[in-house]
Amino acid sequence: MTAGKNILVTGMSGLIGGLAGRHLAESNSVEALGRQPVDGVSTTIADIADFDAIRPAFEGVDTVIHMSASRGNQSFQTHLQANIVGVYNVFEAAREAGVRRIIAASSGAVIAGYERDEPYTSLAKGVRPTEPVDLITPASKVRPTSIYTATKLGGEALAAYFVEAHGMSIICIRVGKVEVEDVPVSVRAAAVWCSHRDIVQMIEKCVDARDDIGFEVLYAVSDNPTGYRDWQSAKELVGYEPQDSSAMHGF
Repeated sequence: MTAGKNILVTGMSGLIGGLAGRHLAESNSVEALGRQPVDGVSTTIADIADFDAIRPAFEGVDTVIHMSASRGNQSFQTHLQANIVGVYNVFEAAREAGVRRIIAASSGAVIAGYERDEPYTSLAKGVRPTEPVDLITPASKVRPTSIYTATKLGGEALAAYFVEAHGMSIICIRVGKVEVEDVPVSVRAAAVWCSHRDIVQMIEKCVDARDDIGFEVLYAVSDNPTGYRDWQSAKELVGYEPQDSSAMHGF
């Protein structure tokens, strides 16, 4: 169990950052960085695209949980500033401050293109497999289908660079569909759903993971009957075991 760490959470005003940050604050010192204040949490108000503005937030921090991002159908420039420039700034500020580990949110949708092929097409339509499925692992070829997911891959590449060039420890989590109401909102979403409890567990396991981890990519999904993203790699590396399943909600 994580305890006694000085943790900085970016994007804590959002769903996942808020869930993880408030859970970790029960036994750690947690502060926030973002464009909006977080109730009850000391927050540095700044845009991550502004390096000089965010640097002070990293002083005395040993762990960064980077959840801030631009999502959805935004312009390329918007995604560029948040998901490339902003990510570089967070990693560089962490490096300068001597941060021990960064856990950074990527997107499971970087491999969304597989849903154009069987058996993944059927899984995304809610058809339960009748035989074992070849899961998409962190070692599988990426297949982004949007500018957003392309920039998230750019963030992963930056993480790999900072690990190779500066000896940092950065774990990128390819997050599944985490919903506000904590239930899958569609048949397709059920295949890649990740519950609140499971995403918080994944982040906490990454915070606690052994010190010799450099650059790693892991999928965060619950144990869904129509799932095709591999969570076993996360079990092997950090001890993650999903507690929930979309089957609990009728999928």
